[in-house]
Amino acid sequence: MPVEVWDIRPALAPMVSFVCALLVFIGGSRAGWRRFWSMSAALLKFIIVASMLPGTVGGVAYTFRFAEFAPGIGIGFRADALGMAFATVSSLLWVVATVYSIGYMKGERSLGRFFGFFALCVSATVALALAENLLTLFIFYEVLTISAYPLVVHDETPEALRAGRTYFTYTLTGGGVILLGIAMTYVVSDGVLAFGHNGIVPPDTTPAVLAILFVMLTLGFGVKAAIMPLHGWLPRAMVAPTPVSALLHAVAVVKAGAFGVVRTVHDVFGVELLRQTWLPDALAYLAAFTIIAASVMALLQDNLKRRLAYSTVSQLSYVLLGIALLNPWAAVAAVVHIANQAVQKVTMFFAAGAIQRTTGKTNISEMSGIGRRMPATMGAFGVAALGFTGMPLLAGFISKWHMSVGGFDSGMWWVALVMAASALLNAAYWFPMLYLAFFKPVSEEPTLGEARPSLLYPTLVCAVLVILLGLVSDLPGMPLSIARTAVAQAFGM
Repeated sequence: MPVEVWDIRPALAPMVSFVCALLVFIGGSRAGWRRFWSMSAALLKFIIVASMLPGTVGGVAYTFRFAEFAPGIGIGFRADALGMAFATVSSLLWVVATVYSIGYMKGERSLGRFFGFFALCVSATVALALAENLLTLFIFYEVLTISAYPLVVHDETPEALRAGRTYFTYTLTGGGVILLGIAMTYVVSDGVLAFGHNGIVPPDTTPAVLAILFVMLTLGFGVKAAIMPLHGWLPRAMVAPTPVSALLHAVAVVKAGAFGVVRTVHDVFGVELLRQTWLPDALAYLAAFTIIAASVMALLQDNLKRRLAYSTVSQLSYVLLGIALLNPWAAVAAVVHIANQAVQKVTMFFAAGAIQRTTGKTNISEMSGIGRRMPATMGAFGVAALGFTGMPLLAGFISKWHMSVGGFDSGMWWVALVMAASALLNAAYWFPMLYLAFFKPVSEEPTLGEARPSLLYPTLVCAVLVILLGLVSDLPGMPLSIARTAVAQAFGM
């Protein structure tokens, strides 16, 4: 168990972007101040989160509570290794995404609203990552739901408004199910909702109650994690501006759902209790189905952002599959994939946005020769694509390797087959696009060059992260070392 230390930093980290949102809403019409506050808050948040990394990797949990409504019910923050795995990647990518968004959204309307809610989303994301108890996690989970809606409907077109309604229908329904699950957990646990005990639910809970609780919480969080058949909102939400799509897919919304499932398994039920039930096996099979089925759906998409959307549906279920195996190797794969999928997918979305802003092209079939005109942009995209196929020395290999070893170690050899099939399907829907981009002749606009620096450089930075997370991921403070600390605490190792 980690050593508990009282510290205000877990509360300060989400507060920074909350204050930023208020300042942007107040003075959002002034572009200079809007950019200053957005960048300053992004950098300060990352510094605060990074300052807690050495302690959490060393086995410390920083805790801060400031409100209690009733015994066991209150607002509190706790920076443990699992929460830091999510908070670190979110705060780091917010810095890069802010630079990209400033360039991408230049000339758009309602930028005060856009950047204000953008900051609120990241504030809620870091808050739920560092939540000390199930109620705090739920509160900021729903704040994230509401804050993302104005970003999804930013363009205010009929299609965007329909996508917003679909998004709200799915996510608010999932949130309602989670709330019922939390209330039921509070009752069966005699008022305990705090994390850090390797399980809140008592071991003597009846099998029927265990099953109901597990289904409510995993499927409630599974809506945002886009597990099939609860994924329908995500492809529709691709009408949002590309920085929002990157936020949805890599930094915030979908990761919040996957993170909620991880907390449910490790901190609400606990590994030992779930090993006595059939429930994790059911989640594992559903996650494996989603990995394969969503990849097949991705093959059928010509629109680049929709193909990215179905790819995200598939990749998110890596986290659910790894956590459901109740094996340390697979659990490490699940936690580290939170970071690995994030940097790979945000690279792809940034590249897609740069292509759209520079050429106006959104469909893969239109991108013949685009790699010759925009070699750096498509090169970054190619690095992320190779990562998703599990190419050694890149971030995605770390996830697939640990997941496959965890499957064999658990006696579930079929997990390695799922990883192999997923790698082949990723190659099937990304490699033809790379061939089209680099080897097919340029059909038009031969003099068109790279995207402007504010779009290109963040894309290249994220591509470099894909390489670094494959080469040096096990260094202290890097995702793999954080994941191993989190899993060791969950498994009592």
